[in-house]
Amino acid sequence: MHLYLFILVLFSVGPAAVALDNGLALTPTMGWLHWERFMCNTDCDRDPDNCISERLYMQMADVMVKEGWKEAGYEYVCIDDCWPSPRRNIFGRLQADPKRFPGGIKKLAEYVHSRGLKLGIYADVGSLTCAGYPGSLGYYDTDAQTFAEWGVDLLKFDGCYMNLTMLGEGYMNMSKALNKTGRSILYSCEWPLYEWPLKKPNYTAIRETCNHWRNSQDVSDSWSSIKSILAWTAAYQDTIVPSAGPGGWNDPDMLVIGNFGLSHDQQESQMALWAIMAAPLLMSNDLRDICPRSKKLLQNRHVIAINQDPLGKQGFLTAKAGGAGAQVTPTKRPTLKPDRLCRWTASTCGRDLCPSSAWPSPSSTNRRSAVPGASWP
Repeated sequence: MHLYLFILVLFSVGPAAVALDNGLALTPTMGWLHWERFMCNTDCDRDPDNCISERLYMQMADVMVKEGWKEAGYEYVCIDDCWPSPRRNIFGRLQADPKRFPGGIKKLAEYVHSRGLKLGIYADVGSLTCAGYPGSLGYYDTDAQTFAEWGVDLLKFDGCYMNLTMLGEGYMNMSKALNKTGRSILYSCEWPLYEWPLKKPNYTAIRETCNHWRNSQDVSDSWSSIKSILAWTAAYQDTIVPSAGPGGWNDPDMLVIGNFGLSHDQQESQMALWAIMAAPLLMSNDLRDICPRSKKLLQNRHVIAINQDPLGKQGFLTAKAGGAGAQVTPTKRPTLKPDRLCRWTASTCGRDLCPSSAWPSPSSTNRRSAVPGASWP
């Protein structure tokens, strides 16, 4: 078992590489995304409350406003795969499934905007989405214009069914197409995730193209999945950490806090670690039915403040000794107290070290304070 401790350090470091010039994601994106919790459930006859439909997103938008999520900083309501009709319309445009989205995406966007929130949508750089719906290959300009006309605010662009030698070109072409629409659309890419098996990704180009990007495997609702993502991040940090900063972020995937697979200590671990890594905070859970402890955790203002620090530096491993390590995260705000983030104990997690508390504790006078890690493989 390797114990990784994280340290928050108050100092300034050099800037990251040049970011995508669309003025978005100056701090990590915060919102809700359907995939890990609701997957590709399209059976609205048998499961109307949980199928991928306009009703689901409207309800989540309502809850985000009423239950303090918007106030905490979560602003995007994001559709993932399985929303479209199986075929484009006669004009070659994507269209929402008419049964599950009878009002269409434009009406849904208007509804979400009326709540003071923003709408995200999903598409794919290849010929098909990962679930087999129409992809954007050959339609980048058309799809970008469609999303802009609908009032979409974020595009998650997946990488299935695409020739890997054309992957980078496809992602760059969609970035240019989005920019040409004149609408500010945050661009979430999976470019490096699909390119790693072929070659080392060009993170300078990725940062100039995307607002955040997935690097490693999909998260699932399990502690082993989270540890695997953290281990990958530590192994490749020298490559990926320098690219992170205002306008562009490494995305370790969704927060699965409030679901079924994690103990509360493990949920605290994921929240603390994602905050330290300056990761997008995109929840995938059921906000209509979430336990109070998980809700309190996800809305904790001290942890969110670390994640949203304007300096925007990702935590990174600085040393290993005797099976232990240390990480640092620079912060810009001197009012952020590193030791307010977490205390740690092994009492409830067996061989895995977990936080006993991720919430305010007396502030230390030291400029450096140990903050939580987890037991990484």
